Amino acid sequence: MMSGSSLFTLPESLRPIYEASFGIDLPAHSGDDTFELPIPATYAISPRGEIVYAFVESDYTQRLDPETLLEALRSLTATVA
Repeated sequence: MMSGSSLFTLPESLRPIYEASFGIDLPAHSGDDTFELPIPATYAISPRGEIVYAFVESDYTQRLDPETLLEALRSLTATVA
C-alpha cells in the first residue's frame, strides 16, 4: 500500500496570484480555507486491487508518457490471462 499525501498546499505567496491573475478563488471552489490542490497521479490497478504501476509527480507540467502506461497495462493483462 502506498502512503503519503496526494495534495499540496499552495504557498501564501502564490495565493494572491491565483486570485488576481487567474481569477481562481480556491477557498470558494474547495469549500474550505486549506488552499490545497491535488497532485496529478496515474495508477494501474490489478483485478485483485493491487497497485501495479504508479506515476505521481508534484510538478503538474510533467505527465506520464501514454506509451509507458500502455506497457504497464499490457504487462498487467499478460499476468491475468
